[in-house]
Amino acid sequence: MSSLLHYSFTELLGLISAGKTSIKEVNDLYLSRSQKYNKELNAYVTLADASSSESLQLAVKDNHCTKGMRTTASSKVLDQFVPEYESTVTSRLLQSGIAPLGKTNMDAWAHGSSTETSDYGPSKNPWDITKVPGGSSGGSAVVVAAGLSVAAIGSETAGSIRLPASWCGIVGLKPTYGRVSRYGVVAMGSSLDCPGPMTRTVADSAYLLQLIAGHDPYDATSSDSPVDDYMSAMKQGKKYTIGIPHEYLDGVPQDIKRNLLESFKIIESLGHTVKYIHLLNPTYSISDYTIIQRAEVSSNLGRYDGIRYGGGRELLGQEAKRRIMLGTYTLAHGYYDAYYKKAQKVRTLIIQNFADAFKEVDLIMGPSTPITAIPLGESAKYSFFGELMDRLSEPSSMAGLPAISLPIGLDNMDMPIGLQIIGPQFAEGMILDLAYQYEQNTDLFGIPRRGVEKWE
Repeated sequence: MSSLLHYSFTELLGLISAGKTSIKEVNDLYLSRSQKYNKELNAYVTLADASSSESLQLAVKDNHCTKGMRTTASSKVLDQFVPEYESTVTSRLLQSGIAPLGKTNMDAWAHGSSTETSDYGPSKNPWDITKVPGGSSGGSAVVVAAGLSVAAIGSETAGSIRLPASWCGIVGLKPTYGRVSRYGVVAMGSSLDCPGPMTRTVADSAYLLQLIAGHDPYDATSSDSPVDDYMSAMKQGKKYTIGIPHEYLDGVPQDIKRNLLESFKIIESLGHTVKYIHLLNPTYSISDYTIIQRAEVSSNLGRYDGIRYGGGRELLGQEAKRRIMLGTYTLAHGYYDAYYKKAQKVRTLIIQNFADAFKEVDLIMGPSTPITAIPLGESAKYSFFGELMDRLSEPSSMAGLPAISLPIGLDNMDMPIGLQIIGPQFAEGMILDLAYQYEQNTDLFGIPRRGVEKWE
């Protein structure tokens, strides 16, 4: 049965269809592995009671409401919350024969980039358990990287899929804002939140995105633009002009830059045109994101008053309290124009900056993160740790753009390095096309496979 461990999700679907394995056999494998290794990795908050013989089971980030299964957003405020309804994402998965294997650990309320703000303790990076996996979708990245689930659902506000995917050596796809419904997802930044797949292969991300994408009448921010056939788009093999922003390479350590430059050469060898371009310095997005996201947090967390559902506000963690206070301040009378309104104007400039760049190039490429995974506890030294770690993904998130992170090698400490591909709005097909071409020619350097092998 362990031989099934190295098959991707789409490959397993093929084996099941051919009668070479069963749904029950696959689910038994992953549930038993999750039960065995979760104590060490702390990747799940809640696990399914038993494996299923009818629906394939995948891990789901614990900010997605799941009917009958506890949903905590990794906060003790929601410790006993069992939803009466499904999020649109999990509902669409259920309709496709996919059920939750468990709910993965995350930064509480998705506030963080290390999974260390979880009220249930930090998850551990499977490549080195003394280091963080990234966040806020850290648990989802860990279960995929260590082979505790064949794939997972995460969510991103400004790097929360790409950062942990990069640090754990897997594929992480952040869709265009509005491409996937937010209904039933515990809100963090309502103008930014994007559910998306975290997988070992590009094909698996394309397949899962196909299942969860599309307009939702329950979410007014979901787009009614047609959903592409991502599995077909992924295999088009088109040639693209790709921009490398000078600003995204500034300050990147040499071992990461070395792998990036090698990847750029591989892309060129596949017939694509690579050119260096200029974008707004990504550090501008740190201040802009901080103001807008904190304002939305202060509004969204206002519903947790301990009266309608959940525990009292005294159970909120320090990070949540800090974000509420800063967000309330920026929205207060006398400060709204100086901070929040000005931040929205800067956001428009960021959106326009990308729009101008996409007149010159088809796609944009660069490092997913400025550094690789850091030791547990190290984040406490940074007052704005999340914003600093996400500074290369924040600009595209502020602009609502789709992006994917791919593993491209290891740094000097044998920790995974990620490369991101960013596209125009609703250009997931183009991103997947280029990512698939890169994967087919490099096998992603065996990084996803090697991560799983560490936990065989």
